[in-house]
Amino acid sequence: MFWQTTRFRIDLARPRVMGIVNVTPDSFSDGGRLGDAAAALRHCEQLLAEGADILDIGGESSRPGAAPVPLAEELARVLPVVQGALGFGVPLSVDTVKPEVMRRALELGADIVNDIGALLAPGALEAVAAFPCAGVCLMHMRGDPATMQQRPAYDDVVAEVADFLAGRLQVLRAAGVDDERIVLDPGIGFGKTVEHNLELLRRQPELLALGRPLLLGWSRKSTLGAVTGRAVGERLAGSIAAALAAARQGAAILRVHDVAATVDALKVWGAAGLLPVPESPATRGAIR
Repeated sequence: MFWQTTRFRIDLARPRVMGIVNVTPDSFSDGGRLGDAAAALRHCEQLLAEGADILDIGGESSRPGAAPVPLAEELARVLPVVQGALGFGVPLSVDTVKPEVMRRALELGADIVNDIGALLAPGALEAVAAFPCAGVCLMHMRGDPATMQQRPAYDDVVAEVADFLAGRLQVLRAAGVDDERIVLDPGIGFGKTVEHNLELLRRQPELLALGRPLLLGWSRKSTLGAVTGRAVGERLAGSIAAALAAARQGAAILRVHDVAATVDALKVWGAAGLLPVPESPATRGAIR
């Protein structure tokens, strides 16, 4: 299966690692560390050296309780990093819910829009549909970052997430967006309890019935803290375990902070025959 993006058709025969580049002062685990474009670009280079296949650049925190960022401020954070990272020769994703940020980033040459709001914001679908090869990730979220963890409730979390994503998939198809451009994210930690998140992991193969690749973001999430008792800075082992479990259950893209450790873990599982064997750095041309 492939993921068509602006400049690259990404082969998903093995799990791909998406490195997180948070250009924000308040992200839940690394906010403020990348205070300007130069620092963010150095971080991009580090993630690529560690084996990242895709870079995901975000200028607005989506942690529980986060307040929205003004449009001008988000553009000022994100666009210089996108501009600078275009020369790295890898797929660039922009993590945003704002249609104007999507449009401006895609105009620069970004490859993917990663939208926690599943293109529900007025104008978002039109912004992505206007670029005939741009990739998109549609995520499920109950509520918004400011309210999503206020007593989330489901009768069947997997069925309800699947129904939502299936509905959004149909909307994009009707707008002329080819299936090959779309991946789906069940939204671990976005309007869900610990048990909801674990149920999504246990029953993740049911989401594959939607027919599109799955992107999973377990890295450093609070559910891992609840299970292990570890603070956010001590969740590396839990993050790797969750990433491997997600990959074993069919995840095609893993969105992570700790790229080197995740890549090494996937290599070991691949060598053991538990996952497709990753290409060596010399043969990474599967993204083309």
